[in-house]
Amino acid sequence: MKSALVIDDHPVTHLGCGQLLRELDYDPVLEALTDRDALSLAEVYLPGLIVLDLGMPGLGGLNLIEPLLRRTPTARILIFSMNEQAAFVSKALAAGASGYLSKNSGPDDFLDAVRTLEAGKAYLPHDMAMAVATAKIGGHADPLSTLTEREHQVLRLLGEGQDLQSIADALRVSYKTAANASSAIKRKLGAKSTTELIRYAISAGVVS
Repeated sequence: MKSALVIDDHPVTHLGCGQLLRELDYDPVLEALTDRDALSLAEVYLPGLIVLDLGMPGLGGLNLIEPLLRRTPTARILIFSMNEQAAFVSKALAAGASGYLSKNSGPDDFLDAVRTLEAGKAYLPHDMAMAVATAKIGGHADPLSTLTEREHQVLRLLGEGQDLQSIADALRVSYKTAANASSAIKRKLGAKSTTELIRYAISAGVVS
Protein backbone atom coordinates (compact mmCIF):
# COMPACT_ATOMS: atom_id res chain seq x y z
CA MET A 1 0.00 0.00 0.00
CA LYS A 2 1.34 3.44 -0.95
CA SER A 3 1.22 6.22 1.63
CA ALA A 4 1.63 9.95 1.13
CA LEU A 5 2.02 12.99 3.36
CA VAL A 6 0.78 16.42 2.25
CA ILE A 7 2.36 19.32 4.15
CA ASP A 8 0.61 22.64 3.59
CA ASP A 9 -0.98 25.26 5.82
CA HIS A 10 -3.97 25.67 3.48
CA PRO A 11 -6.76 23.08 3.96
CA VAL A 12 -7.97 23.52 0.37
CA THR A 13 -4.60 22.24 -0.87
CA HIS A 14 -5.03 19.11 1.23
CA LEU A 15 -8.44 18.53 -0.32
CA GLY A 16 -7.21 18.82 -3.90
CA CYS A 17 -3.99 16.88 -3.42
CA GLY A 18 -5.79 14.18 -1.47
CA GLN A 19 -8.28 13.58 -4.25
CA LEU A 20 -5.55 13.34 -6.88
CA LEU A 21 -3.32 11.08 -4.80
CA ARG A 22 -6.18 8.69 -4.11
CA GLU A 23 -6.65 8.40 -7.88
CA LEU A 24 -3.13 6.95 -7.88
CA ASP A 25 -4.05 4.52 -5.08
CA TYR A 26 -2.34 6.33 -2.22
CA ASP A 27 -3.86 5.28 1.09
CA PRO A 28 -3.51 6.73 3.60
CA VAL A 29 -3.02 10.33 2.50
CA LEU A 30 -1.80 12.02 5.67
CA GLU A 31 -2.24 15.75 6.28
CA ALA A 32 0.00 18.15 8.19
CA LEU A 33 -0.81 21.83 8.67
CA THR A 34 2.32 22.58 10.74
CA ASP A 35 5.98 21.67 10.63
CA ARG A 36 5.74 19.84 13.94
CA ASP A 37 2.88 17.65 12.74
CA ALA A 38 4.76 16.99 9.51
CA LEU A 39 7.86 15.70 11.27
CA SER A 40 5.82 13.59 13.68
CA LEU A 41 3.73 11.98 10.93
CA ALA A 42 6.80 11.32 8.79
CA GLU A 43 8.53 9.53 11.65
CA VAL A 44 5.51 7.38 12.54
CA TYR A 45 4.14 6.48 9.09
CA LEU A 46 7.27 6.63 6.87
CA PRO A 47 5.35 7.87 3.79
CA GLY A 48 6.81 7.03 0.40
CA LEU A 49 5.73 10.38 -1.08
CA ILE A 50 5.75 13.80 0.53
CA VAL A 51 4.08 16.83 -1.07
CA LEU A 52 5.54 19.95 0.54
CA ASP A 53 4.74 23.66 0.28
CA LEU A 54 7.76 25.94 0.59
CA GLY A 55 5.64 28.63 2.23
CA MET A 56 5.10 26.73 5.47
CA PRO A 57 5.15 28.83 8.67
CA GLY A 58 7.64 27.95 11.36
CA LEU A 59 10.74 26.25 9.97
CA GLY A 60 9.73 26.92 6.37
CA GLY A 61 9.57 24.36 3.60
CA LEU A 62 13.25 24.43 2.64
CA ASN A 63 14.34 23.80 6.20
CA LEU A 64 11.89 20.90 6.51
CA ILE A 65 13.37 18.83 3.68
CA GLU A 66 16.45 17.55 5.51
CA PRO A 67 14.72 16.56 8.79
CA LEU A 68 11.93 14.89 6.83
CA LEU A 69 14.44 12.78 4.92
CA ARG A 70 16.21 11.85 8.14
CA ARG A 71 12.93 10.40 9.40
CA THR A 72 11.95 8.67 6.15
CA PRO A 73 15.06 8.38 3.95
CA THR A 74 13.37 6.60 1.03
CA ALA A 75 10.62 9.20 0.62
CA ARG A 76 10.35 11.19 -2.59
CA ILE A 77 9.62 14.86 -1.90
CA LEU A 78 7.61 16.92 -4.39
CA ILE A 79 7.71 20.66 -3.74
CA PHE A 80 4.28 22.12 -4.56
CA SER A 81 4.53 25.87 -4.20
CA MET A 82 3.49 29.29 -5.49
CA ASN A 83 7.18 30.22 -5.45
CA GLU A 84 8.55 29.68 -8.95
CA GLN A 85 11.87 31.51 -8.51
CA ALA A 86 14.84 29.61 -9.94
CA ALA A 87 16.91 30.21 -6.81
CA PHE A 88 14.38 28.44 -4.62
CA VAL A 89 13.96 25.59 -7.10
CA SER A 90 17.74 25.04 -7.01
CA LYS A 91 17.86 25.24 -3.21
CA ALA A 92 15.02 22.75 -2.84
CA LEU A 93 16.61 20.22 -5.18
CA ALA A 94 19.99 20.66 -3.50
CA ALA A 95 18.36 20.03 -0.11
CA GLY A 96 17.02 16.69 -1.32
CA ALA A 97 13.68 17.31 -3.02
CA SER A 98 12.98 15.01 -5.98
CA GLY A 99 10.68 17.34 -7.89
CA TYR A 100 9.19 20.81 -8.06
CA LEU A 101 5.78 21.91 -9.32
CA SER A 102 4.03 25.27 -9.32
CA LYS A 103 0.63 25.55 -7.69
CA ASN A 104 -0.47 27.24 -10.92
CA SER A 105 -0.16 23.85 -12.63
CA GLY A 106 -3.17 21.74 -13.54
CA PRO A 107 -4.25 18.36 -12.13
CA ASP A 108 -2.67 16.45 -15.02
CA ASP A 109 0.69 18.07 -14.30
CA PHE A 110 0.40 17.06 -10.65
CA LEU A 111 -0.38 13.46 -11.56
CA ASP A 112 2.48 13.41 -14.06
CA ALA A 113 4.87 14.74 -11.41
CA VAL A 114 3.86 12.06 -8.92
CA ARG A 115 4.15 9.28 -11.50
CA THR A 116 7.61 10.54 -12.48
CA LEU A 117 8.77 10.45 -8.87
CA GLU A 118 7.27 6.97 -8.45
CA ALA A 119 9.43 5.85 -11.38
CA GLY A 120 12.52 6.99 -9.50
CA LYS A 121 13.14 10.03 -11.68
CA ALA A 122 13.37 13.72 -10.85
CA TYR A 123 10.57 16.02 -12.00
CA LEU A 124 11.00 19.59 -13.15
CA PRO A 125 8.78 21.37 -15.69
CA HIS A 126 10.63 22.54 -18.80
CA ASP A 127 10.26 26.25 -18.04
CA MET A 128 11.63 25.80 -14.52
CA ALA A 129 14.51 23.68 -15.80
CA MET A 130 15.40 26.40 -18.30
CA ALA A 131 15.22 29.12 -15.64
CA VAL A 132 17.48 27.13 -13.31
CA ALA A 133 19.96 26.45 -16.12
CA THR A 134 20.02 30.13 -17.13
CA ALA A 135 20.70 31.20 -13.56
CA LYS A 136 23.55 28.69 -13.27
CA ILE A 137 25.33 29.93 -16.40
CA GLY A 138 25.28 33.53 -15.26
CA GLY A 139 21.99 34.90 -16.48
CA HIS A 140 20.76 38.09 -14.86
CA ALA A 141 19.42 37.32 -11.42
CA ASP A 142 15.80 38.03 -10.70
CA PRO A 143 15.69 40.47 -7.75
CA LEU A 144 13.33 38.04 -6.03
CA SER A 145 16.05 35.40 -6.07
CA THR A 146 18.04 37.50 -3.60
CA LEU A 147 15.35 37.08 -0.95
CA THR A 148 15.64 34.45 1.76
CA GLU A 149 12.80 31.99 2.20
CA ARG A 150 11.55 33.95 5.22
CA GLU A 151 11.63 37.21 3.27
CA HIS A 152 9.73 35.61 0.43
CA GLN A 153 7.06 34.45 2.90
CA VAL A 154 6.76 37.96 4.34
CA LEU A 155 6.49 39.50 0.86
CA ARG A 156 3.75 37.03 -0.12
CA LEU A 157 1.75 37.79 3.02
CA LEU A 158 2.19 41.54 2.54
CA GLY A 159 0.88 41.09 -0.98
CA GLU A 160 -2.15 39.30 0.44
CA GLY A 161 -2.92 42.39 2.51
CA GLN A 162 -1.71 41.26 5.92
CA ASP A 163 -0.04 43.69 8.32
CA LEU A 164 3.23 42.94 10.10
CA GLN A 165 1.62 41.74 13.32
CA SER A 166 -0.59 39.30 11.41
CA ILE A 167 2.44 38.12 9.46
CA ALA A 168 4.41 37.60 12.66
CA ASP A 169 1.56 35.56 14.11
CA ALA A 170 1.17 33.49 10.92
CA LEU A 171 4.88 32.67 10.74
CA ARG A 172 5.22 32.21 14.50
CA VAL A 173 7.97 34.81 14.79
CA SER A 174 8.27 38.07 16.72
CA TYR A 175 6.98 41.37 15.37
CA LYS A 176 10.59 42.59 15.25
CA THR A 177 11.61 39.65 13.06
CA ALA A 178 8.77 40.37 10.63
CA ALA A 179 9.59 44.09 10.58
CA ASN A 180 13.29 43.40 9.97
CA ALA A 181 12.39 41.09 7.10
CA SER A 182 10.16 43.78 5.59
CA SER A 183 13.01 46.30 5.80
CA ALA A 184 15.42 43.85 4.18
CA ILE A 185 12.96 43.20 1.34
CA LYS A 186 12.59 46.92 0.68
CA ARG A 187 16.35 47.30 0.52
CA LYS A 188 16.84 44.34 -1.83
CA LEU A 189 13.97 45.27 -4.16
CA GLY A 190 14.57 49.02 -4.04
CA ALA A 191 11.11 49.73 -2.63
CA LYS A 192 10.54 52.85 -0.56
CA SER A 193 7.32 51.82 1.16
CA THR A 194 5.17 48.86 2.11
CA THR A 195 2.69 49.96 -0.56
CA GLU A 196 5.41 49.57 -3.19
CA LEU A 197 6.20 46.10 -1.85
CA ILE A 198 2.55 45.09 -2.13
CA ARG A 199 2.41 46.32 -5.74
CA TYR A 200 5.65 44.49 -6.52
CA ALA A 201 4.36 41.25 -4.99
CA ILE A 202 1.20 41.38 -7.09
CA SER A 203 2.91 42.37 -10.36
CA ALA A 204 5.62 39.72 -9.93
CA GLY A 205 3.07 36.99 -9.31
CA VAL A 206 4.20 36.30 -5.75
CA VAL A 207 0.52 36.26 -4.81
CA SER A 208 -2.24 34.77 -6.93
